[in-house]
Order: sequence, then C-alpha cells, then structure tokens
Amino acid sequence: MTIGEQNGENRYQRLAERLASAIHAGTFPPGSRLPSLRRCAEAHQVSINTVLSSYQRLEDRGLIEVRPQSGYYVRTLLPTLHTPATPPQTVKAPSDTVLDLIDTVFATQTNPAFTNVSLACPQAIDFYPSGRLSKIMTSLLRQQPQLIGTYPLPPGSPTLRREIARRSLILGMTLQADDITVTHGCMEAIQLALRVVTRPGDCVGLETPTYFYLLPLLASLGLKALEIPTDPQNGLSLDALELMLSEKRLNAIIAMPTVQNPLGFSMPVAAKKRLADLVNTYQVPLIEDGLYAEIQFGKTLSPAVKSFDRGGWVIFCSSFSKTLAPDFRLGWVIGGRFTSALHKLKAVSSMSESGLLSETVAQFLESGGYDHHIRRLRRRYAAQVDAARALIAEYFPNGTRATVPAGGFVFWVEFPEQVDTIALFHRMLTENICVTPGTLYSPNSQRYRNALRLSCCYPFNARYTHALQRIGEVACEMSEIAPGLNAGQTP
Repeated sequence: MTIGEQNGENRYQRLAERLASAIHAGTFPPGSRLPSLRRCAEAHQVSINTVLSSYQRLEDRGLIEVRPQSGYYVRTLLPTLHTPATPPQTVKAPSDTVLDLIDTVFATQTNPAFTNVSLACPQAIDFYPSGRLSKIMTSLLRQQPQLIGTYPLPPGSPTLRREIARRSLILGMTLQADDITVTHGCMEAIQLALRVVTRPGDCVGLETPTYFYLLPLLASLGLKALEIPTDPQNGLSLDALELMLSEKRLNAIIAMPTVQNPLGFSMPVAAKKRLADLVNTYQVPLIEDGLYAEIQFGKTLSPAVKSFDRGGWVIFCSSFSKTLAPDFRLGWVIGGRFTSALHKLKAVSSMSESGLLSETVAQFLESGGYDHHIRRLRRRYAAQVDAARALIAEYFPNGTRATVPAGGFVFWVEFPEQVDTIALFHRMLTENICVTPGTLYSPNSQRYRNALRLSCCYPFNARYTHALQRIGEVACEMSEIAPGLNAGQTP
C-alpha cells in the first residue's frame, strides 16, 4: 500500500515518519542529500506539496536542513554517548543533601514561574485524553452510581485486569487477569515486589545511571544497592551480571530493559532473552520496570523480558501515569511465581485502587481509544526528542554528547568535563529554569557530575526552547567552549 492510499492520517505526516525512520536507521547518513521534491513525490506517489510539507516537518524536528540552490540535507547529528565499562560499585544510602536536591527539583514542578526541562511528568492537558475520560466517568456514575459507595478489593478491578492482560500481548506476554495486581502507580508496584522478594540487608542490583528515587526506596527498606555496568545503547552488562549472580552477590535485580530512564535505550531482543535465562537459571528475581514500554518509536514494539520468562522469576511493573491519567495513579504488577504473595501484601498495605477510576480506564482501553492515543503520543515524543537534540547540537558546548532514545521522552546528556551540573543546576534556578543533575542518578559516583537528564514531555514552545538555549549558553560560559559541532566531527 502506498502513502497516497493510506487513510486516517495526513499523508505528509506519514511520509515524514517514514523518512525520519530512514534517517535514524542510517539509510540517509549525516550530510547526505535527500531526494528532490519531484523524485520523492514520484517514489511515494504523492503530490509535491505533500513532500514539501514532510520536508518542512523534518526541518522543524532538526533532522534536515535546506541549503539554498542545492536542496535538503540530513543535518550533522549530535554525537552519541559511549560510556566505558566500570566495575560494580556498592551504593550507599543517599545523603540528606541529595534528598534535599530531589525535593527542590520536584518543588519547581508545581511552581508556574519555573520552566522545567528535567522531570518526567507531562503536564499539558493535550498530552492526555481528559475529555474522553471525563465522558466515560460521567456515564459510569450515571449508570452505576453504586461504584462510589462500594469498597474496592484487591487484586483490583477484574475488568481493568482483563484489559491489561489483553494489552500485554503487544509486549509478548500471554497473561490472565488473575496474574495481575492493580497498584497505586508503578512505584508502589516496585515497592511491593521488593518487599515480597527481599529482606532487610539483602543486596539489589541496579542499572547505572538509574531512576533517582530507587535509591532512597531501597534505603527505606533496609536494602543495599549494587550498581551493574550499563551501556547507554545496549543496557546491562550481562557478563558482569552473570558473574555477580554466580558469586551469589545479588538477591534481586531492578531494571528497565525497554526505554530505560534516564538513558532511553532498549536492550536488544537477544539480550533480553539472555537476561530472562540468567534470572531463571540462578533463581534471582528480576523486577522489570516497564513504565515506558509502550512509548517505543519503532514500527514494532520490542517485547518485555517477562515474555521470555519460563519459571516466573520476572516481575513486570508498569502504570498509566505517564501515558493516560497521572492523577488516577493506576499501576499494576505481574507477579509470576510471586503473584499470590503480591495479592496478599497489597491487601494489607493499601487495600485496593478506586473502582470508579479503574472502570473508567478499562472502558477507554476496551473502546480502542487508548490505541489511538498512544500512537499519537509516540509520534509527538519522537518529534520533540529530535527537535531537542537538534537544539543541543546548536547551542550546547562543542563536545557535548547525548543518548539516542528508543522511545519515551527522556535522554541523557554529557557535557565536556569542565561543566559541573550541580553548579549548573543552581545557576539555572536563578533564571527560573530547572534541570536534573546527573549525580542524582548515582549519588556516590563522580563520573556523572558533568551529565544531566533532559525531558521532552512539555509543550515544545518558545519558553521551552529558550530554556534549552540558556542552558547551553551557561554551559558554554562554564566550560569556555564555543557552542555547536565541529564540521568534521563524527557522530
């Protein structure tokens, strides 16, 4: 089927996505010339105006540039981040200084005076289908008023659990509703999993860098953390992990194999299979955080590690907070061999989640509305990540590198060594701009002192782009390095 024959979406958007995929795949390498408007129109059987609109969309995303009297060319890409392998490192509980820094970052999120480019908390109303959810909820209250007078019981709404099980097929998991426990967001799912599979004093393996709230969570449960070497493009070092497992140094593992936060990578499928095999062979539970697993940019979704779990040693956690309704705080955990224990622990911890909210989401999933919504989100985030990386290439100090996310809306930026991102953080606060320093993601390691995580889940407007430009300008001042990439630099 040609582009011109497809329905339901603008032809130029579909063509732009196809060309963007070709650029990311290297079909059109940096510096290469795109086909002329006429040639591209003939190849895809669309009008020249459609091709022109597609090229303009790619230009807005920072993927291509127009050269007068010459045509359209693929822009020089921001250099990819490569981190050398490091030995496993035991992580101490985060200090009060680190916790205060985390609190400061979150406080700016609710302050309208600040431009936040750090937290993974989409806020604009157009990121969520609030109108559709409101109509469903109103209808439910009219038809089933008893919902607000009925105590919900664990493991949660059967209707919602059935819909979650159905959706899990797209990530390769074949589940029943009884395999699922509905939780208060993904963080409660992870916490419940940790409480089921560990005891105080146990050691939990973590990616490095990792989501910053996992460190205080482990400390609150009396657990020790061990950082596992992690490649920005391929994920956990499975050789290092196998050595640790063979030496019985780990009691559990927490990882985000698909669209990891903060690096944005997805492990290759072969590596996911090996990871599942390792935890089953050594019988050490893997808590798989799948929070961003449905916001992948590829044409087909990479399966969850859980889909290769043969003995129930993988516990899969996720939620709708990042994609659908953050205020609903609806998450879930797929417990494998620990399902019964998770059901019971949820009951004594927080009972169950709102029946009204659960039924609202279940109806939205069943109607197919979520499928349409998530496809739109993927396109939007892919475009915003591309545009943000283009701004970094233009305004940040020469020598800055960044990861290339496989999905989601966060990625990792590494400045030249002269830039201390804690100092940058405090400097930007004076301008009402908030960033997240890299040391939060491994507070005992100095190797991230010149790194930060950027988030593209905000409206990509003049205020956001100005904030990125100012971060780059201040970093250039701190490093005394000019902005932009050298013409001869290899990505």
